[in-house]
Amino acid sequence: MIKILIIGGGFGGLSAASQLCKSGLDFDIILIDKKESTGFLPMLPDCIGRGINPEFLAYKIEDISRKAGFKFIRDEVVSMDLDKRHVLTKTQFLDYDYLVIASGSETNFYGNENIKQNALTLDSVDDAKKIISTLRQNEFDNFIIGGGGYTGIELATNLRVYLDKVQRNGKIIIVERAPAILGPLPCWMKNYVAINLGDLNVEVYVNSTIEKIEGRNANLSGGRSFNNALLIWVAGVKTAGFIQNLKLEENPQGRIKVDEYLRINDHCFAVGDAAFFAYNESPLRMAVQFAITQGECVALNIMRSIKGRKLKKFIPGDLGYIIPMANNKSCGVVFGLNLKGFFPTVLHFIMCIYRSYGLKNKLGIIRDLKKRTFTE
Repeated sequence: MIKILIIGGGFGGLSAASQLCKSGLDFDIILIDKKESTGFLPMLPDCIGRGINPEFLAYKIEDISRKAGFKFIRDEVVSMDLDKRHVLTKTQFLDYDYLVIASGSETNFYGNENIKQNALTLDSVDDAKKIISTLRQNEFDNFIIGGGGYTGIELATNLRVYLDKVQRNGKIIIVERAPAILGPLPCWMKNYVAINLGDLNVEVYVNSTIEKIEGRNANLSGGRSFNNALLIWVAGVKTAGFIQNLKLEENPQGRIKVDEYLRINDHCFAVGDAAFFAYNESPLRMAVQFAITQGECVALNIMRSIKGRKLKKFIPGDLGYIIPMANNKSCGVVFGLNLKGFFPTVLHFIMCIYRSYGLKNKLGIIRDLKKRTFTE
């Protein structure tokens, strides 16, 4: 029986596993993840401002595996040998015929142990719960957000909505080391977001860094300092350590370069945040839609490889992207159209509900949104 290992229970890994199970072929499919549940990461900031119950963003991988028909092992990958087709976890040694690396990404502290020890993150459902619990203690006057990308913007607007709802004062500051927020996104979007942040009284410092955290004091470049401050770090991501230890061509985030078929070699593929895929001479951004379709493509290519057929090139279908902001003044590009305001907010939630796992979770998200977003 052909043995297929999948590392990672996120969108890409689950997509590949599900498609392989639907093939009807006799595979031994094993998915490995160190977490018990898969988290719906795109809605984590909404737990803070919109009051979405974090429990509705988690779904047990074991339940998915039982329904789909693959095996789930809760374990952590330590290393792998792609030539000998071996994977070493913390508890066992596994071989494979085909491997899919779909291990996603994790917070990048860029080697700064001071920030790592003193900052909260927003990588998981548990992280969202910790932030909410910390906010409810009502102990901070200043809220520093490290990073002015997608997540930093969403987080800042959700923090403002939360503070307004509980009638608390608080200064919210985004610290971005680059010359502008939102990196390579178009100027109209950056300007629109900047105006909205200003309306929400969110301060933005570009060309700035967080130099040191001392207790509850945050010291920024340029001599700025904030007392009684909470730091939430969302300034970047990197791949898992076992990937970065591989002697392969990678981008600065540690994403592994794959070919047009998403291959690393004839028996190993990578998808989602773990893969660095170039399309039309540009790197494909990290996005849920691409992780899912890459998982489907890899499943098909594994089946084609087994049958000795020509592999299928991965051609991404880009529906667009949205920057959802908690005061419903969102913006984005969908099917080539520039959108602003409430409509892209609605589109964001429609797609999130559609892609979330489990009827209970879908209904729970709808209920919380109806209660706290569309009726207030």
